[in-house]
Amino acid sequence: MSHLIAPLPLRDGLSPSHLHLPPGQWPSLLSFLLHRFPHVAEHAWRTRLASGQVFDHAGQPFQLDSPYPARQRIWYYREVETETAIPFDSPVLYRDERLVVADKPHFLACMPGGRHVHETLLTRLRISLSLPELTPIHRLDRETAGVILFCTRHDDRGAYQTLFQRHEVGKEYEAIAGFHPGILLPTVRRSRLQEGETGFLMCEVPGEPNSETRIELMERCGEFARYRLTPLTGKKHQLRAHMAAMGIAIHGDPWYPERMPDKAVDDFSSHLLLLARSISFTDPFDGSARCYRSARTLDWPAR
Repeated sequence: MSHLIAPLPLRDGLSPSHLHLPPGQWPSLLSFLLHRFPHVAEHAWRTRLASGQVFDHAGQPFQLDSPYPARQRIWYYREVETETAIPFDSPVLYRDERLVVADKPHFLACMPGGRHVHETLLTRLRISLSLPELTPIHRLDRETAGVILFCTRHDDRGAYQTLFQRHEVGKEYEAIAGFHPGILLPTVRRSRLQEGETGFLMCEVPGEPNSETRIELMERCGEFARYRLTPLTGKKHQLRAHMAAMGIAIHGDPWYPERMPDKAVDDFSSHLLLLARSISFTDPFDGSARCYRSARTLDWPAR
């Protein structure tokens, strides 16, 4: 599978970001960047440009007074002024010449983005394993813990991603949510999921189902229950949206069924009780049966 070749090397485990500039008449590159990234302080972009930290397609730095290079691609490294350390480990469950399987903790993002740049699982693994080409084969939400697969080489990644596209990967999750005696289990939730007006949250809408989850009761503890969730499709936030729509939202979910007040970035006192317990598939290169399980546990909520 082809991929865009960056003119810059990794820096502290981070790949450079890129942006293709649209046509337009901007007085300078700086003026465009201020418009395109209103959340980034002006002094930050001025400092980056003045110190040669924004580059063209040949890896040459722009200057503070550089004109706007319409229809060209620029490159830069993501930065955040302050980034909170995530004080949880991310052990490697398995590693070979093509695959790395990690056991992601709650709170740790998979990929750099937003306020999480260095404190991500990808950055940690690239540095600790000295694997600069490492890339995730699939994703887990930052709030979700458990098994996640990475590929060590770009050329091999497509074969593994094809397994997901063909629904040839078995995924099993555990979740703790409220117990509802009126819900008959096991059951299969089929619905049409699409992004809401915010472009982030998923919601069920009328129409042909595009998502499917098998839901089973594992055990009950008072007002809570432990569920086994088996997604047969891979829509964004599928498990969280399905459980919330059934009236048994996963405990600690900050978004479903409705958004909770934001916590402090260093508040790790509670988390979403959702765990990617296992993943299984037939390896596309050697035909071996693969199955990896998380060693993490979900504790019952305090009562």
